[in-house]
Amino acid sequence: MTQEAADRDRVPPDDDAPASSDDRAAKKERVLHTRVPAVLERELKRFADNLRVPVSNLVRAILQDALSVADAAGTGIEERLKNAAKTLEIERERLKRRVNPDPLAGVVAFQAITLAQAATCSKCGEPLARGAHAHLALSEGLHRGPNLIVCDACLPTD
Repeated sequence: MTQEAADRDRVPPDDDAPASSDDRAAKKERVLHTRVPAVLERELKRFADNLRVPVSNLVRAILQDALSVADAAGTGIEERLKNAAKTLEIERERLKRRVNPDPLAGVVAFQAITLAQAATCSKCGEPLARGAHAHLALSEGLHRGPNLIVCDACLPTD
């Protein structure tokens, strides 16, 4: 009887049979039936004969190796994707700063104020009502420009 015939005639273990221990349950082997082209069958048998191992052991080893390689490749690709995402995030932030420079760059101090008229926060664009508490940004040197008014939420704390 050939190994293929023995594998075909083997009865799969009963799924409902109680396992005596977790280790035994983990080591339980299962029969997996598959169809392969005749050319592949001949090559597998020839290769198994050259190695002097049963075809089923060869197929098992090939499948285990293929899964290990696929897992390693998947892990490598996942790492590369994560690195690419980090690089993309850094570049996006850099471009955002270049296109939308920080309006508070060059500010040396903030003075607490009460608004006499409605205004808009220079940092986040939120409307500020008349009588609201806000902060006037003070600049000196080349950074002087229009008055910048900042809401409490946009006031730098560190």
